[in-house]
Amino acid sequence: MSTPATTPSSRRGQIMQTYQMAKRSDPRIGLIVVGVFVLGAALGFALMWVLPGDGLIGWIMAVVGALLIGALCALLVFGRRAQKAAYTQMEGQPAAGAGALQMLRRGWKVDPVVGFTKQQDVVHRVVGPPGIVLVGEGSSPSRVKQLLATERKKHERVAYGVPIHEVVCGRGEGEVPLPKLVKHVQKLGRNVKPAEMTDILQRLKALDAQRGKLPLPKGPMPTSMKGMRSQQRGR
Repeated sequence: MSTPATTPSSRRGQIMQTYQMAKRSDPRIGLIVVGVFVLGAALGFALMWVLPGDGLIGWIMAVVGALLIGALCALLVFGRRAQKAAYTQMEGQPAAGAGALQMLRRGWKVDPVVGFTKQQDVVHRVVGPPGIVLVGEGSSPSRVKQLLATERKKHERVAYGVPIHEVVCGRGEGEVPLPKLVKHVQKLGRNVKPAEMTDILQRLKALDAQRGKLPLPKGPMPTSMKGMRSQQRGR
């Protein structure tokens, strides 16, 4: 089933939504993006002006080059600052790691909150090239590690032989900060081929069927970062 194409109106809506979100923790983002656009446009105009071309053609090439380079620079800076703002707002919220993991691209399957405790410690599951990655987060490192160990045993029973990695998201010793979580998961190696993922996901369905419906942690859940991811990819 094909994914519907993004219309210009929805694209503009995503940009405005991301801008409003980012401005809450980065009030200067608008001025900075405009400044970067002006500097990039000036650089683009200067570069295109020295290329061969006189008269009207030279002016058109210089203006087009200025707009393209200025827009590219502005989008790059906007994407980076918006991502930083999103992490700042998400950090400390219940299950914030689930929102960050949505930044993973194709070839990854993210299942938020496959395990939890009454104290709102949670474990998310990612299936991708490294195998199975269990990401835990919560207020007590000892409880999170115990929850991860429990989930690891459950997954080993249905996914025997599949590499399983444990990651604790947080700011403590041996933990992975939220802004670095996605890159850390991506660097865990390539142990599973895309064709093997289908078999792994089928085996995990048996485990998930035994759980029933898991209650989400109380409190505000992190906003999905899919819209911002699509903007960074130019979609």
